[in-house]
Formats: sequence, C-alpha cells, structure tokens
Amino acid sequence: MKILVTGAAGFIGFSLTRRLLEQGHEVVGLDNINSYYDTGLKYARLKELGIAQAGIHEAAPVQSALHPGYRFTKLDLADRIGMERLFAAEGFDWVVNLGGQAGVRYSIENPYAYAESNVMGFLNVLECCRHYPVKHLLYASSSSVYGMMDHVPYAETDRTDSPVSLYAATKKSNELMAHAYAKLYGIPATGLRFFTVYGPWGRPDMAPFLFMKSVLEGRTIRVFNHGDLQRDFTYIDDIVQGTLLLLGHPATGDVPHTVYNIGNSQPVRLMDFIATIEKVTGCKAHMQMTDMQPGDVYCTYADTTRLQHDFGYRPTVSIGEGLQRFYRWYTGFYAAPGQQ
Repeated sequence: MKILVTGAAGFIGFSLTRRLLEQGHEVVGLDNINSYYDTGLKYARLKELGIAQAGIHEAAPVQSALHPGYRFTKLDLADRIGMERLFAAEGFDWVVNLGGQAGVRYSIENPYAYAESNVMGFLNVLECCRHYPVKHLLYASSSSVYGMMDHVPYAETDRTDSPVSLYAATKKSNELMAHAYAKLYGIPATGLRFFTVYGPWGRPDMAPFLFMKSVLEGRTIRVFNHGDLQRDFTYIDDIVQGTLLLLGHPATGDVPHTVYNIGNSQPVRLMDFIATIEKVTGCKAHMQMTDMQPGDVYCTYADTTRLQHDFGYRPTVSIGEGLQRFYRWYTGFYAAPGQQ
C-alpha cells in the first residue's frame, strides 16, 4: 500500500512510519518541521529513517538513504496548493494525518497557529481525500476532547462538546469535519483519540520528557494542581499497534466514520509517576507544587472496550517498563555527539 503519513517528523508519525516501512509499505512522509519544540530532535528522527537534513528543501521529495520505500516532503498542511499537487502526483491508498499543532498550554498563547494548522490544514487533507479518493483516512484526535468529565473511564459514547482548551476544540472540530465529509462524499475516516503518549523519541514539551530531563539534571519540576492529577500514560509501541490494527479496516455504513480511544486504560497518579522516574533514574526529584494550569484536566482514563472488542487491542507495556525504555533511549541519545 502507498501511505501518506503527515507529521512524519513528529513523535507518533516517526514511530508509525518506521513500523510501516518494516512491514514493507511504501510511505511518503510530510512535515513542516516547525519550531514548536526542538527541530534538532525532529531532524534526528528523520535521519534515523535515512532522511538527511541537508537534503531537505521546501516541497521537494527526498529519497531515504536507508529505505527504498520511503520519501519525505517538507510541506505545511495549510499549503492548499502544495497539498493538492502532492495528492495529484502520488495517488495514495491510505492517509494517516498525525500532523497539526500540538499542545494544550501553547494554544492559550498562540491560538491562530491551531486554527491554521488543525482546522485549515485538516480541511485541506479532507478536500484532497475528496478529490483524490483514498481507501481510508486515519486522523489524530485527542483525549482532550472529553474536557472535564465527571466520570471515568472516558468512552467514545460520552459527550465531547465542552472543551476546556482551544486545542481540544480544534480536535473536536476535526471529528465533526471528518464526519461531515464521510456523510457527503463517502470518505472512510477514523479518528484516533490518543491518551498521553510517551516513550523513546518522545516530545520534549510533555511531562514524561520534561520530568526525566529535570530529574537527571537536578532541576526543579513544576507539579501542577499540587500533584493531584492522573494521566493514562500510554507507551508509544501500544499507540502504534492500535493504529496499525485500524489502518486496514476502514469504517463502513451510511456514514463511514468512527472514533476510537487508544490508551493504556490504567491511569497513573502524577506523584506515582514521578516516583517511578526516581526509581528508574536513581535520582531524587525536586518538586515545586503549583496550582492547576488553564486548559488542564484532572484525570484522563481511556475506556478501550470498543477497540478491544473490534480488533483485539490490548496494551502490553507497563509504566515501569515504559519509563525504563525511555530512560535508556534518553541517556543514549543525549550522550551522543551533537545531541547536547
């Protein structure tokens, strides 16, 4: 199959692309490589799959030096003309849209980045899938769409019309837009509600990375809501496995659109998470207790019954094992020359 993966220089996009290449698929990666977080990490992910930074130019495909079936294009989802040209030239079978502007707190400071990337960019993806039909569109949603639910775990049937951040609102808008295009044009689409993904090559703006870095460097961790938070931390391999289970099974019916939770379904208290990092690293965490951040929620907890029933999804990596693997990657990666 020929697959477009947007956000291919990102955490999940890179990890999924690597697995797809291992399975023998032809993959075209797309990313605008913005500076929301360290671009050095994004280029390092690309290099891991044979895409050299020096060879990357705007809207010009780069052939991987390691994988004959992989090419990468630097392109912004909001570039309507560039996206149309890409779809017209490639003829994709499947599209996995993992691109877009991430981060809950950043959306409070930079709202327009989310409208441009997550709304207009996703509209471009949908329009391209409309005019250049694909067998299946998978797209990243988020656990943030559940907002401040008064019960757990979160099920796909729960209401998701009370977002507490603009980021969450844009992810909910993606689900509504995909549903509309599935109804109007028969585009098979599946939304993936990811729950707090972590692991090797992870995002440096997220708590697992920030906490690991701070603990190892002896820096103070800001612990929001005085530690009274829970997160359904989900290891990257379990996220990729769930995505792969869905990829070859497009939604059907009068409106071929559905959404699935992909999470570990075992929320961890923030203080227990920090204690596990201390155990893994052998270092003491220095903590500064602070109030709740705007846009945050108290608990995330995925009900994955639907994904288990339909495709046999079962996450296998515990928080202890996952953090141990992340620690080994982190210390190896940042010990390498040029990665300081």
